[in-house]
Amino acid sequence: MNMHEPKGATPLSPDELAGLIPKVITTHGELNRLEQKNILEGLTWAHKQKGNILTATFVFELHKQMFNQVWKWAGKQRTSDKNIGVHWAEILNKLSMLLSNTDYRLNHEPKDHIDQIAIEFNNKLVQIHVFPNGNGRHARLITDLLLERHGRPAFTWGANTSQEEIHVESHIRDTYIHALQLADQKKYDELMKFARS
Repeated sequence: MNMHEPKGATPLSPDELAGLIPKVITTHGELNRLEQKNILEGLTWAHKQKGNILTATFVFELHKQMFNQVWKWAGKQRTSDKNIGVHWAEILNKLSMLLSNTDYRLNHEPKDHIDQIAIEFNNKLVQIHVFPNGNGRHARLITDLLLERHGRPAFTWGANTSQEEIHVESHIRDTYIHALQLADQKKYDELMKFARS
């Protein structure tokens, strides 16, 4: 398979690539289409769930539901370091702190802070980089679920200003990656502007 990764994507190791379930995939475009179909099914599953989504159990199960028809390692944390993310051995601790902190903020800060809390949650979840791949799509989906659970509309993630897809090489992806890099420096304005555009 031709695995040209889009800019900012996490490269997969040979072992991770070996976890591809369908053996007939030959291009990255075919892989994207298959993953997108699986993600839509994961979204349907997520909307049926009740209770707190800010748990490690939900985080891992959501990823599994989004990618379980494509990757054998869907819903399992990465076990090696990547070009982004915390050291793999720190994932569970960092994730637990993020979930706990976000839950506390949502319950103690004014309701008009929800968008800001959500955008910071998204950025930090991407920074942790829990999984071998699919972290951006997973983080955007769980962030949108979080917003909806708290009475806010989901973010548009630039969709109102572009017909391009955020998960493939495109101008909109470049804008998103740049906004994430600024957010890594605690400059959230561009990411918020992108998320609500």
